Amino acid sequence: MHDVPDHAEPPHASSGADDTVRPSTSRRPVEAVLFDFHGTLAQVEEPREWVLAAAAACGVELDRVKATSLADRLLTAGRAGGPPPARVPPRLAELWADRDLYEHAHRGAYTGLAETVDAGIDGFAEALYERVRVPEGWVPCPDTEAVLKELRRAGVKVGVVSNIGFDIRPLFAAWGLDGLVDAYALSYEVGRCKPDPGIFLRACGMLGVDPERALMVGDTPADAGAVAAGCAVLVLPAADAGRATGLGAVLDLALGS
Repeated sequence: MHDVPDHAEPPHASSGADDTVRPSTSRRPVEAVLFDFHGTLAQVEEPREWVLAAAAACGVELDRVKATSLADRLLTAGRAGGPPPARVPPRLAELWADRDLYEHAHRGAYTGLAETVDAGIDGFAEALYERVRVPEGWVPCPDTEAVLKELRRAGVKVGVVSNIGFDIRPLFAAWGLDGLVDAYALSYEVGRCKPDPGIFLRACGMLGVDPERALMVGDTPADAGAVAAGCAVLVLPAADAGRATGLGAVLDLALGS
């Protein structure tokens, strides 16, 4: 049913379908897209490969059965870029709480969690953490490059907003994607973590756009915190490493394509 202003003339009798009254619609153009990093633009490598690579860095060659078993235990303990730990030991509680705000806390929390799993390999916990810091420890999502390039061609600015305790810019540079990102709002640099609206506002400020003209794209409820900052939000379904995350929907929303 269409609302008719009090002062409006009564509608003429309709002579057919062409006389149907349709409400006008408008939408704010999207000037910037903010992307979550892990789970949206890239995924950590498959757990067994992570364990095999870290062991190799320590000079140890694991058989794949043992690597699979270790990976399962390490995922339960807690992996950077993976599911939260089943339990955080009291001695790591403070580091865990601050992991996305300080580099030392991020490293200390995740190496400490890895050390709760006895692998019998010297330096293994540090090697596992270092593997997450290098480009080879991640898999860009299949549609990431194409979507970022299309946004660039359309003149839409791109920001990356991530709860993380280390610099991910070198990863984008190694993947040849750094020229497609205009700004990075990383929690350990900004001092705010998603879903705090402050981190999204900071990202919009870096890009010079009004939050109401920005679209936040992520895969967790924390990413939806951008609504409180005034941004539109698209939450994508979770996907395994190497699988498409549905990023193409971003182009539909941002470009109307």
